[in-house]
Amino acid sequence: MADYTNQCNRSQISSSSSTTTTSIHVTALDGLVNVNSLFTIAVFVGLSLTTPGQRSLENRSACDADISVAKKLLVFEVVSFSFFLFSSLVAQGLKLAINLINSKDVDEVFRAHINLKALRFGMLGSAVGSVMGCLFLMLSMVNVIEIRLGMLSCGSRATINAVASMIVLVTSALLVYISTAVYAFLH
Repeated sequence: MADYTNQCNRSQISSSSSTTTTSIHVTALDGLVNVNSLFTIAVFVGLSLTTPGQRSLENRSACDADISVAKKLLVFEVVSFSFFLFSSLVAQGLKLAINLINSKDVDEVFRAHINLKALRFGMLGSAVGSVMGCLFLMLSMVNVIEIRLGMLSCGSRATINAVASMIVLVTSALLVYISTAVYAFLH
């Protein structure tokens, strides 16, 4: 009888730590989906801001972006959207799997027994998709800046400052995100 009680106590401890772990994963996946949703909105805002033949604010026709910049913008926006959608769908699939496993019979001792390798691989794939989406979104925003403020080749101070500050800030944020994702993946 004592062995059965000890086994039940160990199972309850394992079950509660597994539930805590999965709730942390679900919270992280929720955050990733929410951020991807915001970035997806940014993709559509970027698309709506560009129209063919638009003049830049530089007021020199040599600084106006040609049609190739608008084409690159469209390609980068579509690729960015694809990565964000991939990332969100993988995260939603992982959340669904975790929630389905957790919704089994409440009296079941081994609740939320999840293959951590598969969970980590899925979370890594979702994080990589989000990072790639951010990189392509940043490239598309460079094209938006060139269309609105003038080409980088014109040397406009406003264009250079906007592009440089965006690259520094987005790259810094991505480095923080990547380092925490790698830490979470390894621990």
